[in-house]
Amino acid sequence: MRSAGFTPSFAAPWLARIGAGWRRMLDDDIFYSFRRSPTAMLSALVLAVIVLASVLAPWIVSQNPFDPANANIMDARLAPGSTGMFGDFYLLGTDSQGRDMLSTILYGARTSLLVGFASVLFAGVVGVALGLLSGYVGGWVDSLIMRVADVQLSFPAILIALLVDGITRTVMGREQHEAIAIFVVVFAIGISNWVQYARTVRSVVLVERNKEYVLAARVTGVRPWLIVLRHILPNVAGPVLVIATIGLALAIIAESTLSFLGVGVPPTQPSLGTLVRIGNEYLFSGSWWISIYSSAMLVALSLAVNLLGDWLRDAINPRLR
Repeated sequence: MRSAGFTPSFAAPWLARIGAGWRRMLDDDIFYSFRRSPTAMLSALVLAVIVLASVLAPWIVSQNPFDPANANIMDARLAPGSTGMFGDFYLLGTDSQGRDMLSTILYGARTSLLVGFASVLFAGVVGVALGLLSGYVGGWVDSLIMRVADVQLSFPAILIALLVDGITRTVMGREQHEAIAIFVVVFAIGISNWVQYARTVRSVVLVERNKEYVLAARVTGVRPWLIVLRHILPNVAGPVLVIATIGLALAIIAESTLSFLGVGVPPTQPSLGTLVRIGNEYLFSGSWWISIYSSAMLVALSLAVNLLGDWLRDAINPRLR
């Protein structure tokens, strides 16, 4: 009969490693800095609540705003705390189509977070890859990539995103564009933000490639791509993580801006920017809650990510502490 404290022998090494890793994390300087920063802890808490509420939206709210069957035009533009025609209680009121604002905001935040994370991932992969290639290979490859980056930096990121979206709308029909609208927005935002990653990674690679451990790896016959992946790439993880954290807030704001201008995600897939645009049309007619609550969620999300990114930048760089 097994005792209460019995642990299978095959699981003991894994549990020991997990315990050791957890202890190292608790003793790490970054985690210590996090515990000493009320702003970072509050920002992380707000971000975690928003992300969890967005992911668990189908189980938190009773209405799916993506389903046209849930829209009741008779309950359109009801004030917060109102009761609908069929007895439904709307804590934050309803929008112009009779959709529950709480449900729509949570689903909209999910769309904004999805676009933000995906565009940051896309920009990071492209920027890191080009930065590693530019810094390690050098020569005309470095000059070509950096000149393209310089040209792109001369244009605002939102203008590049609008250009990409406009070209896509011209090439494709309206129905085809709406079917892949989210992918287009992710590509447009990602392709306009890769330069920051590339320039930062390139500067780190230029320093690391002449160090002794890299020269020793070359002498022993290690292939260049293995040197880049095994030795140089881990050294750029810190700066890239900081850029990605701050870039997430910028990507969410960029998506909201595009949706506010009517060139982002389609109205059938509401995001925070779409809700702000819809609410702006009824702001001066008394239906203030459509725009105000959506804007408040957008501000809270962006501010939490920005503050967390500022703390992470200071924590990783000891000279800024």
